[in-house]
Amino acid sequence: MEFSELYITYYSKLVRFAREYVILEEDAENITQDVFTDMWEKRESIDLIENMSAYLFRLVKNRCLDYLKHKAFEQKYVEHIQSSFEIELSLKLQSLDRFDICNISEGNETEVLIRKAINSLPKRCRDIFMLSRMEGLKYREISERLGISVNTVECQMSIALKKLRGKLSICLAA
Repeated sequence: MEFSELYITYYSKLVRFAREYVILEEDAENITQDVFTDMWEKRESIDLIENMSAYLFRLVKNRCLDYLKHKAFEQKYVEHIQSSFEIELSLKLQSLDRFDICNISEGNETEVLIRKAINSLPKRCRDIFMLSRMEGLKYREISERLGISVNTVECQMSIALKKLRGKLSICLAA
């Protein structure tokens, strides 16, 4: 069987098969294309393959599994980086005394970014965040001090942390 016949016969079947593993059509197509690229490079030995269908499906399956392993590794790496960043951010926030940007020394850009990000929070969010992270109050203590529910404190902290992560990840990526 010639290469063009292989491609026409198996391409769409292999893409469907790959989608069972990698879900996204684009990823399945890329994996299938890579398999055919490898086959093209080894086209002289195509005639030596006894069961072409089994061979191609095995190649695609192995590529899909490699792809998934790589994605899992990438995800763990991203989670590790985010965790490290959050720990560093938490330590920096604990060391800050005030959030007045005018009093920041020019030498520490990270502190400037953190203070700007905190100052950009809505007032209620910022107040709750500062009481929690700077004064070390528990959510119950914050709710009593501000006359709001513990649930409101939890929600506002969640909003504050999400906004800070977003703003600081954008700033540090730039």
